[in-house]
Amino acid sequence: MKVKVRSGDTLWYYSQLFYIPIALIIDSNPSVDPNKLKIGTEIDLPGFREVDYSIRQGDTFWSIAKKWNIGVDALLLLNEGVNANGLQIGSTIILPSRVVSPIVNGKQAYHSKILGEDIRNLKKIYPFIKIRSVGESVLGIDLTEIRIGTGKKKVHMDASFHANEWITTSILMTFINDYLLSLTNSSPLRGIQAMPIYGGVTVSFVPMVNPDGVDLVLNGPPSEKRKELIAMNRGSTDFTGWKANIRGVDLNNQFPAKWEVEKERKEEKEPAPRDFPGYKPLSEPESIAMAKLARQENFDRLLALHTQGKEFYWGYEGLEPPEAAKLAADFTRVSGYESVRYIDSYAGYKDWFIKEFKKAGFTLELGKGINPLPLSQFNEIYQDVLGILLVSIYRWY
Repeated sequence: MKVKVRSGDTLWYYSQLFYIPIALIIDSNPSVDPNKLKIGTEIDLPGFREVDYSIRQGDTFWSIAKKWNIGVDALLLLNEGVNANGLQIGSTIILPSRVVSPIVNGKQAYHSKILGEDIRNLKKIYPFIKIRSVGESVLGIDLTEIRIGTGKKKVHMDASFHANEWITTSILMTFINDYLLSLTNSSPLRGIQAMPIYGGVTVSFVPMVNPDGVDLVLNGPPSEKRKELIAMNRGSTDFTGWKANIRGVDLNNQFPAKWEVEKERKEEKEPAPRDFPGYKPLSEPESIAMAKLARQENFDRLLALHTQGKEFYWGYEGLEPPEAAKLAADFTRVSGYESVRYIDSYAGYKDWFIKEFKKAGFTLELGKGINPLPLSQFNEIYQDVLGILLVSIYRWY
């Protein structure tokens, strides 16, 4: 929602008028000097939409403000030029409508176009979030990063390394939406206040690492690659079990952390729907982008969302830091998921992150069953993992 600065207005005043934390207003307007507001400057106010209201008989700004539980000056600010003492029946004014419900619908087949639309809509309502592309998929789809927060501590979360685990993207996007609602409405998540986290922690999200694969699983093969992909899929037109990227490389077997061990023991020696680690580590644009992101940002913690098993893995060769064990204990306490320190599997993003940075990294295996997990499990998975995601950004030892 946009307003125009009037004489005497300040961002602090807008914060009080609309009950929005001032830090979120400042971060929503990075090109504006909060100490030198110029009359007529447009200011983005997060957490609100503008809605039209048709004047009825007996309406006054005072009665409308009382009915909608907003300040009269909020109406004056949004309706510059409207004569408050001469409202005409049938004329239209603008009301500020606080956003209190999610716009992300995670309980659907969540492909890359839905993700892109949701990110655009979130950015409109929450302009303080930072959006950028950290790379592209094989087919040229942006690997979008969403950043929330301004703190020095950095936590990274990602989802859908594997195509048939696309439900992890809708879980992560639901969490992002809930976190944003908590920030703008000062409403706690599981008893946790979000604003102190916002100021102390920067959270990086890449909700869909493998958009080409997700789209293949949910929408079928693109026409120009149909013949090639069916051949790679052993002649089947059923792609629901596909894990790899569009070139048949398993993106979570692509990282230089005992990659050679994985290469030798994998049965797949050429591109396939799953388990082929590539002809060399970091051969795919998606895995290259994720490695580059981690190197650039030097994250303090990393969480990679996968399915299934109701467990999580957090060790690699004894290189994990002491705080990883503490986090693992907390993760189990809040979710009931089994903590597994070491597993005989390598070359994953979490493995490489621990090896490279000696920091806490986790592979979360959400839900239980056969991939792709059904949407009927969505609510249970989200409630289980919500505690883990919150602990990862607010608990520091």
